[in-house]
Amino acid sequence: ESLGLLYAMHWPFRQPETARGVRRSALHDRLAAKGACFGEVAGWERTNWFAPEGKKAEYEYTYGRQNWFEYSAEECRATREAVAMFDQSSFGKFVLEGEDAEAIINNVSANDMSVPVGKLVYTQWLNERGGIEADLTVTREAANKYMVVTAAATQVRDFQWLKDHIPAGAKATLTDVTSGMAVLSIMGPNSRALLQSLTHTDMSNEAFPFGTSQIIDLGYARVRASRVTFVGELGWELYIATEYATGVFDAIVAAGTPFGLKHAGYHALNSLRMEKGYRHWSHDISPDDTPIEAGLGFTVAYDKPGGFIGRDALLKQKETGVKKRLVQFALNDASKLLYHNEPIWRNGEIVGHIASGMFGHHIGKSIGMGYVENHHGLADKAFITEGSYEIEVAGERVTAVAQLEPFYDPKSARVKA
Repeated sequence: ESLGLLYAMHWPFRQPETARGVRRSALHDRLAAKGACFGEVAGWERTNWFAPEGKKAEYEYTYGRQNWFEYSAEECRATREAVAMFDQSSFGKFVLEGEDAEAIINNVSANDMSVPVGKLVYTQWLNERGGIEADLTVTREAANKYMVVTAAATQVRDFQWLKDHIPAGAKATLTDVTSGMAVLSIMGPNSRALLQSLTHTDMSNEAFPFGTSQIIDLGYARVRASRVTFVGELGWELYIATEYATGVFDAIVAAGTPFGLKHAGYHALNSLRMEKGYRHWSHDISPDDTPIEAGLGFTVAYDKPGGFIGRDALLKQKETGVKKRLVQFALNDASKLLYHNEPIWRNGEIVGHIASGMFGHHIGKSIGMGYVENHHGLADKAFITEGSYEIEVAGERVTAVAQLEPFYDPKSARVKA
């Protein structure tokens, strides 16, 4: 199919038609019954959007607003105003355990992994140049046990990267447990109230702060609840043993109506994460981009004992400055859409391309991220903020607002509520 359609129209969001149904979530049939339209990533069937009753769960391709645009907008609104449930079972999940687990994960990770049990840490894995090889979370489940959670598309790659950095003779084992757990993300301002109605665990901010993980009882099952988000709202990711997944799903659905629960898919998630300025590996960050260039310097623990791979390169870059920086853009013309690779113009000169684009339903504008490069010096804050920007869309330059901070909740007050 890839070869046969090489010269066909490359529609945005086009999904392959062959080799489908290879990997399915334990919740696949329930989601299909709710109107899920599935897309494919790394063999997984994942819900991209939900069709309302009476509408076909099929794409109608165009370079304009596609048939699912308003359906996805409703999913975004539910996430921002009430509560939404995302099936993210396709996450790659690995367990590293043993006497040397802490030393191994600390060497690979830019952030500090010497944290209390139950702490969840957002980090990057870097190469010797300081480039980002992986972007993921690590949860310390026990003194000598860590769970790594990464994107579906990089499951094999990231597992191998970690495996390759376990020294010979180290007292540690690495296990891929992806298939053993389903993941439901409960996101939105009503997420706490919804989950509290289903568990005896205290879900308050004091008892369950952001960046922590606990085992809770829910729907006749014991599940790992991690307070983290990729949409920029109060919420939890629930890690559920596969055999309990449908029971937990049914319990949440049954309890959800009073809280405004809505099913949501990956197109909504992509819109929400871009409003919040969350990066996506392979689009916004890559082995050729460093945390400093990507605006992720807050995740780097330069002074932790033992250092980490890529530390020397980052220290040098901190000292010399950077020539490019990742910037958030919003088009002033809401009728235009961004996808990727659109040229970025600054003061009449092309300085980069859009890495990823989507429509931000909450802010009501097309938004994108892209690296802005200074061809004549350093890309400092003044260079970024003092320029006049246009994004070239289908040959037409459209004026845009550029900023280093997210367009939505830049202080993360909602995330930490």
